[in-house]
Amino acid sequence: MRTIAEIENEIIDDFALFDTWEEKYQYIIEIGQKLKPLAAEFKTDDNKIKGCQSSVWLTANENSGIIEFSADSDSVFVKGEIALLMEVLSNQSPEAIVNAELGFIDQIGLRSHMAQTRANGLAAMIKQMKLYAVGFQHKNV
Repeated sequence: MRTIAEIENEIIDDFALFDTWEEKYQYIIEIGQKLKPLAAEFKTDDNKIKGCQSSVWLTANENSGIIEFSADSDSVFVKGEIALLMEVLSNQSPEAIVNAELGFIDQIGLRSHMAQTRANGLAAMIKQMKLYAVGFQHKNV
């Protein structure tokens, strides 16, 4: 199992291949296009992330101490953002997710190229993923 730090470093290396923010932006959209669509039954208000200007739905399952996230969005760019977060945080322990600093976001220049509303949405997605992890931590005590 790859650690969060190893996955973050791979993402940073991937983004280093691009010279411009436009190329990175397009790559994020491509990442989102590979995301498996979330089944309609999970696109509920309970699974919708509050604080995003786009619609984003997120679910989490825990199996043998490992969390796996599923998500979808009506925005192609936001779908790419959540896909990146899922790449880093899925298949990790609740403890690793709760403690993840997610430094790759700033290192690839993502946050610095966002409007405030998008940055708030990104923060809301991260917060919800960490809240799921906290919930699974307490469930397993």
